Amino acid sequence: MYKNLFTLLLLAASITASAQQKPNVLFIAVDDLNDWIGAYGGYPGVKTPNLDRLAKKGELFTRAYCSAPACNPSRASLLTGVRPSTSGVYHNDQPWRPALPNAVTLPQYFTANGYEVAGIGKIFHDVYNDAASWPVYHKVQKSPEPPGAPVVGKGHFDWSPVKAKDEDMGDYKNVDRAIAFLGQQRQKPFFLAVGFTRPHLPWYVPQQYFDQYPINSIQLPKVTANDLQDVPAAGVAIAKPGGDHAFIQKSGQWKNAIQGYLASITFTDGQIGRLLDALDKSPYKGNTIIVLFGDHGWHLGEKEHWRKFALWEEAARVPFIVLAPGFTKAGTSSGRTVSLLDIYPTLVDLCRLPVKKELEGNSLVPLLKNPLAVWDRPAVTTHGLNNHSVRSERWRYIRYEDGSEELYDHDQDPQEWKNLAGDAQYNNVKSDLAKWLPKVNAPNAASRKTAKL
Repeated sequence: MYKNLFTLLLLAASITASAQQKPNVLFIAVDDLNDWIGAYGGYPGVKTPNLDRLAKKGELFTRAYCSAPACNPSRASLLTGVRPSTSGVYHNDQPWRPALPNAVTLPQYFTANGYEVAGIGKIFHDVYNDAASWPVYHKVQKSPEPPGAPVVGKGHFDWSPVKAKDEDMGDYKNVDRAIAFLGQQRQKPFFLAVGFTRPHLPWYVPQQYFDQYPINSIQLPKVTANDLQDVPAAGVAIAKPGGDHAFIQKSGQWKNAIQGYLASITFTDGQIGRLLDALDKSPYKGNTIIVLFGDHGWHLGEKEHWRKFALWEEAARVPFIVLAPGFTKAGTSSGRTVSLLDIYPTLVDLCRLPVKKELEGNSLVPLLKNPLAVWDRPAVTTHGLNNHSVRSERWRYIRYEDGSEELYDHDQDPQEWKNLAGDAQYNNVKSDLAKWLPKVNAPNAASRKTAKL
């Protein structure tokens, strides 16, 4: 009798401990990745089997947006939970920590709440990595470059196959570290952040990935002539059509550049596959939340623009996938407008950590439970002081510092070719969207040249 009672007590204790065990977090950041993923349909024929299988297992957010279309301010905002307009960190040359000296970052908060935390690769913008955020951190590993690089373009705006194996690439080496982490027994729940460098420029990856996209099969993005004709001067100044786009057209390298970007995406997809396989083989598979995102979008000639650094759809929209055991259902998607700023409060909520009231994003748990739940919050993207975009499910409204505007109806114009801002019949639409513009526009934080690092 006593033996049976003891067994029952042990079983009850085991069940209680299991119920109370907090989930692990695998946090995956991909640099410069836009919607050219099979699951998003951004480019026909793109080869991303591993990203696609993650999307089939979890929830895909089809209208997710960065809070800033540049690496440093986007990542700083996501990892601190603070808008660029609140911090004053708008650009890549502004160290974020001096502007937010008291910020408790996402990994710091998980450490403070009993998690084992480790970072691998590019999580913060490289030059402003935050030592205080990482009990364990493995820096970005370098990748081989072609002899005499740059080969085609100018500086880092370049693309070419490299004579190297996958194993020689920095992202491969970083995944090796992550695999080793997942292969070890852990006494506490973990927060593991893994950052991928590709498809950030330069697009140097092994030849086999270029071979998967023959140049005669490359399709150019949908564009229209004189696309910037109805864009205000502030928007044209951001696009810089006489820069990268003029170079691409003059050199005849448009298809070659797209080939390089696609090759880099497929290379990265393979490394993400290795990481997901390692998690599936580990004892942590059933109790690990996966969050995967791109830090901002990327233009490849749309609106006569290349790179990020703009407030249009291609620069602001990001891939965003969440797999949360017990919350998400396999193969679901949500079309609600969400922000990368929402990741911090969402993970706090999912992992049952104390609520952090000062976060400026919103928990997405209601949308993880029900992708069609009522959600009346548009997503705000900021690029520079008092330049903002407000994206609802139908509209994109842009207001620049000088007061000039753009308005696009995505139901009728998904490529944002026709600026409706000057049409009086849309004044009420603009007014409603303008209510979501940030009330605070902090002065520019010190640049790297003036900040004391």
